[in-house]
Amino acid sequence: MDLSFILGAIWYILPSYFANMSPVLFGGGRPLDMGRSFRDGRRILGDHKTIRGFLSGIIVGTLVGFIQGRPLQGFTLSLGAMVGDCFGSFIKRRIGLVEGQSAPLLDQEGFLIFSLIFTYPIEGLAIEPVIFLLIITPILHWGTNFLAHAIGIKEVAH
Repeated sequence: MDLSFILGAIWYILPSYFANMSPVLFGGGRPLDMGRSFRDGRRILGDHKTIRGFLSGIIVGTLVGFIQGRPLQGFTLSLGAMVGDCFGSFIKRRIGLVEGQSAPLLDQEGFLIFSLIFTYPIEGLAIEPVIFLLIITPILHWGTNFLAHAIGIKEVAH
C-alpha cells in the first residue's frame, strides 16, 4: 500500500468525514425526530440528532466536495454520512442504548457505509480502498472523538 493509495482513499471520503464532524460544531436546536417516539415507546433518534446538525453536515461536506471539484459526490457522500449516522441512532434506540452510549462499529462505520452506498452509482470505489477505509475510519473516529472530548466540544469520548 503506497502513499498515493492512502491519500486517494482519504481524498475520496473527505466530504463524508467533514460531514460527520460538523454536527459536533454546528449542531444543536430542534431534534430531527421532533421529540417523537417510535412504536416501541423509545425516541426515534433522540435529542442529539438535530435539524441544524443534519443540515450542517450536508452543507459542510458538500462544500468540501465543491472545493475538491466534486460537488455532486460531496453532496452524496455527505447525505449518506448524515443518513448513516441517523440510522445508527435509530438502531441504538431500538436495542435500548441511551443517547451518548457507545455501539462499537455502528458508531464508527455506519456513516461511512451509507456514504459509500449513496455515492456508488455516481463514483464507485474499488474494494481495496473500501477495505482500507473500513479499517482506518474507526481509528480516526476514536481519535477525533477523544480530542473533541478533551477540548470540551463533545460530551463523551467514544
